[in-house]
Amino acid sequence: MEVIDGNQIAAALVAELKAEVSAIRGRKPCITLVRVGEDPASVSYVKKKGRTAAEIGIESRVLLPPVGIAQAELEALVDGLNRDPGVDGILVQSPLPDHLDEAAVFARISPEKDVDGFHPYNLGKVVQGDEAGFAPCTPAGIMELLARSSVELEGRHVVVLGRSLIVGRPVALLALQRRAGANATVTVCHSKTVDLPSIARQADVLIAAIGRAEFVTADMVKPGAVVIDVGINRVSDPSRKAGYRLVGDVHFESVAPLVSKITPVPGGVGPMTVAMLMKNTVKAFRRRGGC
Repeated sequence: MEVIDGNQIAAALVAELKAEVSAIRGRKPCITLVRVGEDPASVSYVKKKGRTAAEIGIESRVLLPPVGIAQAELEALVDGLNRDPGVDGILVQSPLPDHLDEAAVFARISPEKDVDGFHPYNLGKVVQGDEAGFAPCTPAGIMELLARSSVELEGRHVVVLGRSLIVGRPVALLALQRRAGANATVTVCHSKTVDLPSIARQADVLIAAIGRAEFVTADMVKPGAVVIDVGINRVSDPSRKAGYRLVGDVHFESVAPLVSKITPVPGGVGPMTVAMLMKNTVKAFRRRGGC
């Protein structure tokens, strides 16, 4: 059994991007990160994205509009960033406060600057198998993780647990695409799937993105399968200073001995999400004429 080290693979990708950006003459790529409110996870994610951008040499700007900002005001802010020639990528950190329409804000971002990959145009490009758009970062990171771990998908059965627009559906479409590194047979399971464990046991590659702590147990996994755990869940743990610990959607201790490869939580898929955001930012810069 091999534990796939997402930190190591992400670090290699960051190093490649750093070398690419250092060779750019003149203006460097720029990403603007918009965070509304003080959600602790959002604060941490935006800081991490800023640190990674700085490491690569990408300029990052952080905008912190007031938590009570109106929908029209936030959309006007996005419009201004769309018009700014010095901004290559725009990311509005999710979740937004309840009074804001998140989908409408994402759709307001110019597709050419939508480095998070959630604009309907870019999701449509994923459906078409057209690499001209930007794939959402976590699904793209999963595909990169598999490729760099020498996991061949062609002709294999990939089972995705979860149908969210953030992970489940996009990663299923990416694995299904007719291209190198994909060409899998894909099954998507969700909360209404009948006898989900028996379908999961058929997977050569099992991608768990169902949002339930340690949901996948040993009886749901085929021996020798590859397991990608996308979940990040807090469970109570009085022995920890924080009072909790992070676990995935997979019960690692029981599943790991059965499989050929598995990602840990933390340190698996998570680091790849940020690295792919930076890759998309450099891609956006190039497509907008940067050199």
